[in-house]
Amino acid sequence: MDVRIDATWKAVLQDEFDKPYFELLTGFVRQAYHSRTCYPPASRIFRAFDMCPFDKVRVVILGQDPYHEPGQAMGLSFSVPEGVQVPPSLQNIYKEIARDTGAPSVCAPSGDLTPWAEQGVLLLNATLTVEAHRAGSHQNKGWEELTDAAIQALSKQREHLVFMLWGSYAQRKQMFIDHKRHLVLTSSHPSPLSVYRGFDGCGHFTKANAYLAAHGQETIKW
Repeated sequence: MDVRIDATWKAVLQDEFDKPYFELLTGFVRQAYHSRTCYPPASRIFRAFDMCPFDKVRVVILGQDPYHEPGQAMGLSFSVPEGVQVPPSLQNIYKEIARDTGAPSVCAPSGDLTPWAEQGVLLLNATLTVEAHRAGSHQNKGWEELTDAAIQALSKQREHLVFMLWGSYAQRKQMFIDHKRHLVLTSSHPSPLSVYRGFDGCGHFTKANAYLAAHGQETIKW
C-alpha cells in the first residue's frame, strides 16, 4: 500500500506505529483493501496528516469516519473532491461560515477543503478508513487509539490551538485536550438531523480567528 504521511507527524506518532495494536490495525486494513472496496484510496489514508504538518496545525476539526460512497472520501474530514456534490453536513458548514463571517467560504462552491488544510486546519477523522456502503465498518479496529494519540500530542506539545468538536462523538475527545492551553469550541453536529441544536449560529469560525489573532497567529481564510 502506497501510504504517505508528513515526516513531522511520522516522528510524533512513531511510538504508536511501534505498538502491537498498530500492527494488528495495519494487517486488518491491508486485508480489507485487498478483499473489498474501501475508502479513501490507500494513498490518501493519512492525507490529513500529510497535508498539515504537526508544527503548522492551528485548528483541528474532528470528524468520525470517512464518507463511504464512491468518489467522496479524500482523507480530509468533511471534504469531498472537486466536482463531487457537496454533502449536506458541509452545506450546513458553508451556510454557517457565510452567516458568521459575512462572506462565502473560500472553498465554495466546491466541497474540496484542501485550501483549509494548506492553512493549518487539521481535518481529522477519528477512524481513517471505511468499507464501501458500510458506515462505521472500520471503527474499533485501532484507528481511534492512533488519532486520540495525535490529539493528545497536539494538546501537550503545542499551544493556542483551536479544537472544533461538533456532535457528541467529537465532544468525547475533550478529555485529551488541555483547555487551559487551547480553545475548545463545541456544538451540535452540522448534519441536517442536528444542525438546529446549536451548530446553526455557533459562530465558531470568527471565534477561532479572534483567538488565533489574540495569540499572535495568522487567521484562517474560511
